[in-house]
Amino acid sequence: MDQRQHLKILLMKELDRRRREQRRYDWGLNARDNQRPPEGNWRTWMILAGRGFGKTRTGAETLRQWIKEGKSKRIALVGGSLHEVRSVMVEGESGLLNVHPLQERPLYIPSKRLIKWKNGAVAQFFGAEAYEQLRGPQFDCAWIDELAKFRKAEEVWQQLQLCLRLGDNPRCILTTTPRPTKLMKELIASPEVVVTKGSTFDNMANLAPTYIEQIRKQFLNTRLGAQELYAEMLTETAGALWQRSMIQYQQPSYDESNRPELERIVIAIDPATTTYNHSDETGIIVAGIDTTKQAYVLEDHSGRLSPNDWGRRVVDCYYRLKADRIVVEVNKGGDLVENVLKSIDPTIPLKSVRATRGKYTRAEPIAALYEQNRVFHAQPFTLLEQQICDYIPGITSKSPDRMDALVWGLTELLLESQKQPTLKIWG
Repeated sequence: MDQRQHLKILLMKELDRRRREQRRYDWGLNARDNQRPPEGNWRTWMILAGRGFGKTRTGAETLRQWIKEGKSKRIALVGGSLHEVRSVMVEGESGLLNVHPLQERPLYIPSKRLIKWKNGAVAQFFGAEAYEQLRGPQFDCAWIDELAKFRKAEEVWQQLQLCLRLGDNPRCILTTTPRPTKLMKELIASPEVVVTKGSTFDNMANLAPTYIEQIRKQFLNTRLGAQELYAEMLTETAGALWQRSMIQYQQPSYDESNRPELERIVIAIDPATTTYNHSDETGIIVAGIDTTKQAYVLEDHSGRLSPNDWGRRVVDCYYRLKADRIVVEVNKGGDLVENVLKSIDPTIPLKSVRATRGKYTRAEPIAALYEQNRVFHAQPFTLLEQQICDYIPGITSKSPDRMDALVWGLTELLLESQKQPTLKIWG
């Protein structure tokens, strides 16, 4: 090999190394959709996700981009302790230092609890136990990691809000797994907080296969797994027909590539009769059953929708999943449902069901099936699960539309399977 060929090989290797490095530090290429900042005018972005989701990387990369663009100049980094700020948020594999290419890496001054960037931006460290140190400083940006586990979370949050007063639009990134605390519930319900949810399994491509295998064995269908892997808020409501401990999840999370082999699939509708801002939702739940008579809640397409919108959702879902039939409650809006679906596709089979018993009487046997481990959720359905776990017979006043659709769908699959169905097919 002559010298010219040798130089060419060295040049190619160097170019390849630079391309790999460029890709490694290009968050625009590497980020998943649920790791990108949401659109709109928000003050706090809460990334409520399971362990291993990539919360730390998301927080660090977002700050890196905002600092690079000049959007953030004075930043507060808040962790459970100063040690956790340093070891996770700053020095960790996905921390602030390591998401920067070497030539862009900021100056780290641990003795002063500071990071300084070349453009003048400065990040200061705070431990949650010494939250009173937040009195006085002011910031245009903050990143809080694992707020849900702070012993004095409310005090930390209140002090930090008083500090976020610089610039035109001070913002906060909050990365945490959930715990059913008063503060967490308030933040999730706040119109100023945008919540992005995600599970450990969203990041499977970047996690060791042995880790995935181990957590499936250890936490499959457990309450701890629902909280730590799926980021579900595990609240228990006294007197509720369903409890969080009764909800089990399919592993891995359902998608088109790993749908279980199902004998039947139905789409259940609990229609709303109006579409005003404060109207009830139209409940649309998709469920299936396999050869062992194990039921799966596959999809939730409920919402406050116009008849045309929910009609098209139902029809699209029917053909996409090759469903067997549509089950609809006709006590309210039965004719509306028939007319809407007929206008979109007159060949779809429709089974009408009528509520002749009270809501509790209909729902109780379905809740019992959950308790017997006969029902799996293909993935977390936050609004549906909140609705069923908050439903207290005789007390809950608002119509639980998603729950009603769920009950009709699972009744059709698990309790009516031995009966001859009555179908209505338009011709």
